[in-house]
Amino acid sequence: MQPTFIVALFLLSWTYCSAFPLPYDDDDDDDDDLSEENLQFAENYLKTYYNLYSNPAGILMKKASGTIAEQLREMQSFFGLKVTGKLDDDTLDVMKKPRCGVPDVGEYNFFPRTLKWPRFNLTYRILNYTPDMTQAEVDKAIRKALKVWSDVTPLNFTRLHNGTADIMISFGIKEHGDFYPFDGPSGLLAHAFPPGPNYGGDAHFDDDEIWTNSAKGYNLFLVAAHEFGHSLGLDHSKDPGALMFPIYTYTGKSGFMLPDDDVQGIQALYGPGDKDPDPKHPKTPDKCDPALSLDAVTSLRGETIIFKDRFFWRLHPQMVEPELFLTKSFWPELPNSVDAAYENPAHDLIFIFRGRKVWALNGYEILKDYPKKISELGFPKEVKRIDAAVHIEATQRTLFFTGDQFWSYDETNHTMNKGYPRLLEEEFPGIGNRIDAVYEKNGYIYFFSGVLQFEYSIWSQRIVRVMPTNSLLWC
Repeated sequence: MQPTFIVALFLLSWTYCSAFPLPYDDDDDDDDDLSEENLQFAENYLKTYYNLYSNPAGILMKKASGTIAEQLREMQSFFGLKVTGKLDDDTLDVMKKPRCGVPDVGEYNFFPRTLKWPRFNLTYRILNYTPDMTQAEVDKAIRKALKVWSDVTPLNFTRLHNGTADIMISFGIKEHGDFYPFDGPSGLLAHAFPPGPNYGGDAHFDDDEIWTNSAKGYNLFLVAAHEFGHSLGLDHSKDPGALMFPIYTYTGKSGFMLPDDDVQGIQALYGPGDKDPDPKHPKTPDKCDPALSLDAVTSLRGETIIFKDRFFWRLHPQMVEPELFLTKSFWPELPNSVDAAYENPAHDLIFIFRGRKVWALNGYEILKDYPKKISELGFPKEVKRIDAAVHIEATQRTLFFTGDQFWSYDETNHTMNKGYPRLLEEEFPGIGNRIDAVYEKNGYIYFFSGVLQFEYSIWSQRIVRVMPTNSLLWC
């Protein structure tokens, strides 16, 4: 018996899709982005995830449609994009990111009722294996993925080697027996069914993908942990830091900790466990938190990038709301958190600092031969990290702040200027003895220290305003 609802990674059904009039960005002259292939892709995306029903008599045209515009606005709102109701570049970029395939809205929210297992003791069985990993590696990834959920609930998982388990786990390709076929490499990753009889709870993984226990290919542990969340009754989260956020992001080699948003979701279904081994679950920063402090701020091709923990806000002058992303969703090779950042517009580069290392990025590409050691910039070995950095375009000098001191770097000659380091308080009185982040704009340097930011005039060499840190994020 086929279940009514399915949770799927990359569930893009091309078979029964007919064309429809799709609204698009009138100001976009990029023929590639507005190709019929992209418009068709967007059509299927909205049908799959946003309950858009096709118009059998429709034809594919670059014209506006009220119903379609509504679905686009709903999708843009879900992902925190600028809500235009048009297929702009940012919206298309998000549509093309790896993601889970359960619809984000409509009757699928919590499936549409709160589905959960009626007991805490559940069983699982691995029916077959992928050739990409050893059986021991697959067993470990599955066990670890289930433990993510049992650590924070009363749930217990017992493995079966024969018979029928609550959660049947298998690898397959194309049509694999459940009427939801996979589509070959680089498409559907996996799908899972919510709690219930028959297929209920089962998780299937596309064996046309490359499965690994690292950053290469797709990390089986991360995908399985996400899918098992669906197997237990969770729907998607709008929180970009949550495991149950629709878009796949490799989160790094360090020990995985289930984000707070996921903990709240699963405990709403099953309650808390007896003892949580990692009680400090990471929370996604709130841009209007009055206690907000920042890690780094930099410009990037006219936008402002604001780093906090493992996230960054993307702030564009024409956007109504800042967009929040995981840093690794744009730069997988960067560490989860950064210490400092600055842009050198003359070379179209931004530099990211963490500990004793620095990365150079051209847009979203990391330059070859990076990361490098900060000692190569001329810092003595006792400098272990950079707290903040800012490039002054008028002088082609970059200021680096470490503790209560700062350095001046000549970007033209690639050398440290003589007479440094100097004391921060002597050069910038009133700022304090340490700063978290800094950036320059229109002849002013903005220093961030805890919950405060100081607007410093380069020309009058004094502080002209003191504002809350979160006012940078329009709070």
